[in-house]
Order: sequence, then structure tokens, then C-alpha cells
Amino acid sequence: MSSALFYLFAAVLLLSAFRVVTSRSTVHAALFLVLAFANASGLWLMLHAEFLAIALVLVYVGAVMVLFLFVVMMLDVDAAAAREGFWRHFPLAGLIGALIALEMALVLMGGFRISEPAAADPALAKLGNSKLLGIEIYTNYLYPLQVAALLLLVAIIAAIGLTLRRRKHTHYVQVSAQLRAKKADRLRVVKMRAAVDTPAAPADGGAP
Repeated sequence: MSSALFYLFAAVLLLSAFRVVTSRSTVHAALFLVLAFANASGLWLMLHAEFLAIALVLVYVGAVMVLFLFVVMMLDVDAAAAREGFWRHFPLAGLIGALIALEMALVLMGGFRISEPAAADPALAKLGNSKLLGIEIYTNYLYPLQVAALLLLVAIIAAIGLTLRRRKHTHYVQVSAQLRAKKADRLRVVKMRAAVDTPAAPADGGAP
């Protein structure tokens, strides 16, 4: 049963990841990415990494992908215009993609070697997955965590810069101009002589 579930999650994950790259609609690509994350969380559950599975669903599917969908809908990217120079740049893009895949294979190939599992420490087993993961991240992998946080910050700033457009007929307020305003700039008291209208005399000469 576990092998069948593994092959099911893996097949759907690979298919949805392929559709993320090949889908013509950006919204459809984002939805296929949500499906890929959901199946990846299923694989984490099969590896008894419950915290990572729940974090993947809550953080990526629940927050990041919703934000990504909002950004995609707000940008309103013209997909036809973006695909105009696809085949012209395809050879260079394919070469770069193959180079990246080769580098990742060289780095990750050592992790696929089958070896005898190390004996688990009974003291560490009592701490639980979440606490052990936190200790490992904030001790041995603190620097890569800060680099990943910086990359996410750059991505957030780029998304804000892409969506921040100056639209016509938009009323906005400059806070700095309001803070510099003084009473003398907004109100001016003018002294004027009072003008009194005298009543007109009646036409028949009688008393008014």
C-alpha cells in the first residue's frame, strides 16, 4: 500500500510540475503548482515528516500561492506578447537549463547512494521532529536560512515594484506636504471695509 501511494504521489507530482512549465495560462500554471505542493506534502507524510508536510501546505499552498495568484491577476500579463521570442531564445535557454540540471545532478547524486542508516540516539528521539528541525536549521544552516530570507525579500520588493503602477484619475495624498503645511499657508485673514446698501427712495415720493 505504501509503495502504491508513493508511486501515485510521485506520478501526479511529476505531471503537475511538467504542466507548470508547459501551461499557456499563468493562472493554470499556478494551480498546477498548488497540486504539485499538495502531492509533495503527501510524500513528506509518508517519510514521517509531519511538520514539513503541514508547513508546506500552510506556508506555500495557503499563503505564497494565494499571493502569487493575486500578483498574476493584478499584473494582467499579455501571454501572447511574452511568447513572441520564445523559439528565438530557445537554444540559449535550453543550454542554460541543461547546464543547471547537470550541476544539480552532480550536487545531489551523492544523496541517492544507499547506505546503512545510522543508529538513532534515544535522547534525540524524545525531542520530536519539529524541535530537532529547529535546532538543525538555527545552528548548522543559519547562514543559508538568512540567504533564503534575503532572496524572498528581494522577490517581494520586485513583486511590489511590478504591481505599483501610476494610474490615471487616481487621487492620492502626499503625507510630507501635509506635514509641512502651516496655518499661514492655508488661511489668510483679509480686512475689508463694510459696505452698507442705502435703501432706494420710493418712486411716488412718499415715506418708505
